[in-house]
Amino acid sequence: MNPLLTTCPVCGEALHVIRLECDACHTAIEGRFTLGRLGRLSREQLEFVELLLKNRGNINGVAGDLKVAYNTARSRLDEIVAALGYGPPAADARPDRRAILDRLAAKEISVEEALRLLKS
Repeated sequence: MNPLLTTCPVCGEALHVIRLECDACHTAIEGRFTLGRLGRLSREQLEFVELLLKNRGNINGVAGDLKVAYNTARSRLDEIVAALGYGPPAADARPDRRAILDRLAAKEISVEEALRLLKS
């Protein structure tokens, strides 16, 4: 099967599903079905999400699989979060010290990154 196209190759607008069919009995259902929030993502973004799940949310693991720096992987994650319609975290929110220390203990972030996050 071909991968699902989520945006129109002509105008770039979102696509929706018109027909679904069962591979076993060939029952077909027609209508207008949404692709959902994940359907807004590009193929590259969906691949990133799949890697993030494979690595159980560990961004360092994703960065390793993609052979990019942690900050690059983190930026791509931020872009995906924005594409899904979620805003950035509140600017005045204090860092969760426990979460940072947990990420450091799990070797998801370096000591330098932990220090930077704790100082922010």
